[in-house]
Amino acid sequence: MTTESKPELIESINDAKTSGFHYKTWIVSGLGFFTDAYDLFIIGVVTSILVLSGWNKFTTLQSSLLDSTALLSAVIGALIFGRLIDKLGRKTVYGLELIILIVGALGSAFLTPLNGVYVLIIWRFILGIGIGGDYATSSTIMAEYSNTAHRGKLVGMVFSMQSLGLLAGPLITLGLLYSGMSLSLVWKLLLAFGAIPALIVVYFRRKMPETPRYLLRVKGDAEAAVKNWEKYTGIEASADAQAEVIKKSWTQIIKQKEFLITLVGTAGAWFLMDWALYGNSIMSSSMLGVLVPSSVTGLDHLIRTTIYSAMIFGFAAFPGYWLATFTIDRIGRKTIQSIGFAAMALSFGILGVFHQLLSPSYIVQFLLLYGMSYFFINFGPNVTTFIYPPEVFPTKVRGLGAGASAAGGKIGAFVGTFLNAIILRSSIGESGLFMILALLAAFGLIITLVLLPEPKKLDLDESSGEKALLV
Repeated sequence: MTTESKPELIESINDAKTSGFHYKTWIVSGLGFFTDAYDLFIIGVVTSILVLSGWNKFTTLQSSLLDSTALLSAVIGALIFGRLIDKLGRKTVYGLELIILIVGALGSAFLTPLNGVYVLIIWRFILGIGIGGDYATSSTIMAEYSNTAHRGKLVGMVFSMQSLGLLAGPLITLGLLYSGMSLSLVWKLLLAFGAIPALIVVYFRRKMPETPRYLLRVKGDAEAAVKNWEKYTGIEASADAQAEVIKKSWTQIIKQKEFLITLVGTAGAWFLMDWALYGNSIMSSSMLGVLVPSSVTGLDHLIRTTIYSAMIFGFAAFPGYWLATFTIDRIGRKTIQSIGFAAMALSFGILGVFHQLLSPSYIVQFLLLYGMSYFFINFGPNVTTFIYPPEVFPTKVRGLGAGASAAGGKIGAFVGTFLNAIILRSSIGESGLFMILALLAAFGLIITLVLLPEPKKLDLDESSGEKALLV
């Protein structure tokens, strides 16, 4: 093929058929999200096991901090790593977030003394920084390697690895509990398992090349961009490819009205969704505990609620993730997110109004409605809020936009997890909590309809507003 007949680099990226390098990027990025979901949600089960294994009963404050600290530090991690990958480059930073995550997971498992709740909280804080960093880096890198036709699916596939992490948590818990081993060993193993997927892929993340879009739009090095693209994908492109560099500084871009409005939309919707999702998931043992007869206590109670969690994750959350992922490029981000928020508001509202559903006499009805809320969280804003940010922010601030959006989500997750633990122990109870969640979902629907665009079928330069910055 002659040089003149080669497609320009951006055209080559946009038009590339979905192939092996896309799936390689998905696995390397996605296993991190398997770990993120597992590590964040397993702490609710671990907290229950710690009490059963001989730790002193936690105060409400200690329980809330233990469940939510990793979410708070994820805010810090998302903002720091989001800015770092824009400043230093994707290759320089990628993989460091997993190293931090591994340290936090192994430290929490093996370096926490008996009854050392505040030591465990510190390790969870470290873990959360790595998790937050993964949100900013992986979505950005996957989006920059994706083609236009299947970008939503490819980025969604990275995030939907969470569904496997969600399901793995209760299944591994049940396996360890039924094994008969000491509970004091079970909780350590549960925390340690969170490091394994990260250990598998950290090497491959450190070896990934710099993304061609970053080299082209931020560094202005078209030759290196084409060289990286051809080496990583085997697809030829022209070295004369659209070598325009974004001239505006990152501070000028983030001060623009368009950037700020979009960020309010992405971070605001994510905040509202994560309050519902993480508050529900981490507190699932407590919330599902209302279905267990009072005569069932101790380890039997934990096993029963863990089985219910596995059912919810397996039959509602898992299909929701993947159905959204494989239909999003046809249905659209905005449509799926709107449907999800509306269904969440409806299902939470029903659970809040009809108090009698929150009792052991209505297990089937409760699980159906609770499962419906989980399905539409995932066939809805849980997937779309991850896909949106790397699509709607330009290359020079894509990491920061994705990180700041994720930070908004994790603030909501922290607030929800922290407050939900308190609300469940107050006079408001489960019914009042579900009414609050219904109201939050309604606000999420409004934000989606008013503030967010539809990036479906647009190339990344168009959906991110980057073309205007190149003029």
